[in-house]
This record gives sequence, C-alpha cells and structure tokens, in this order.
Amino acid sequence: MRSNRRRLLFVPSRGAGSVRSAFRAVNELVSSGQLSDRWNPTVTPLRAKPLVRPFHVVLVEPEIPPNTGNIARLCAATGCALHLVGELGFRVDDHAVRRAGLDYWHLVEVHRHDDLEAAERAIAESEPHRAATSWLFTGKSRTSFLDVSFRLGDRLVFGRESVGLPESLLEQRRDRTVAIPTLGQVRSLNLSNSVALAVYEALRQNGALVTS
Repeated sequence: MRSNRRRLLFVPSRGAGSVRSAFRAVNELVSSGQLSDRWNPTVTPLRAKPLVRPFHVVLVEPEIPPNTGNIARLCAATGCALHLVGELGFRVDDHAVRRAGLDYWHLVEVHRHDDLEAAERAIAESEPHRAATSWLFTGKSRTSFLDVSFRLGDRLVFGRESVGLPESLLEQRRDRTVAIPTLGQVRSLNLSNSVALAVYEALRQNGALVTS
C-alpha cells in the first residue's frame, strides 16, 4: 500500500520545534519541485532475467505474520515458490491477506502442506527433472551457508521463530544443515532477514542476478 508519509532526509535535533522545522523544510522542497515525493515511473528498476521457481522457500510452522509477509514479498520479487508447513501462527485466507494490505500476495506461488515430508514429496513430484536438496537453516549448525553449493530447485528450509527446526530433524539430516554466521552476541538473525540472505546467495551462486 502507498504511504502518504514524507521521506525523512535527515535526523533533526531534539525538540518539537526542530521537528516541525525539519518537516517544513522538506515540504518546501517538495512544493518547489526540488524534491519529489512520488515514485518516478521513468526510472527503470534493475532487473535480472526471470526464472521459474529458482528455489523453494519452506517455512515450518512460522509464528509471526510480518515475517511471512516479508518473505512472501521476497518470493514475489525472485520467483521462488513459498511453502507453508504445519500449523501456522496466523491466517492466510483472502480476508486476512486483504486486511493485512498484502497487495502482492497474488504474485506469490503459495503452497500449504501438513508436514515437511509432504512438502518435499509435492515439490519432487512437480519437478521430477530436478535433483534437489533440502538445506536446513539453523543456528546450531557448524557449516556456513556460504560454504555449500546451492543448485536451482533446492529447498531452503526454515523453522519457527521461537525454537527453529525440531532437534530430531536436525540430527537426522546433520549433513544438510547450514547456518548464517553472525559477528555479535545475538544467537541468530530475524527469520525474514535469514531467508533473504539465503535466497540471494543461492541466486548469486547460480548466476541468476546477472543484469543486462
């Protein structure tokens, strides 16, 4: 949805008077034509060649609606399919989507599955020509996602925001677990940030971000 708020170009000093002065200055620039508050349709966005389902983003029991909304937008922007697995912490019916203002939802290929195995079977049956791998993203892995080779069609699997993927699953597939390195003291990144990093690294490895 389009926002009517002006873009703040600098951080004003403290005090209500300074804030009002800052907004007056921005509004004067807009009124004089020196600053536009509208998207310029003559500027062509940077595009790479579209791909059909380059990767499958699989969210196992996501809990926080804005995270899934951001990930859905990412999938719309990259052509990836979005798979929602198990019990969700929110609704994704038409009414809920409209109420949330997700005006790009119709651009996303969304699938629902009862469990991860069902999701993997459905993906494999829909793309028998691809020998895909399921990569499990977890803060408990000792393998960096930058040190593995992603192939087109791979499944990028993420767990719940609160606890991640089940321990039993991680133990069974330890050789397919990867982590996103951090430098600070936090244990892991926000879910939607993690998915964005994973998708774009996978696209980069496969030359899918080349622009003409």
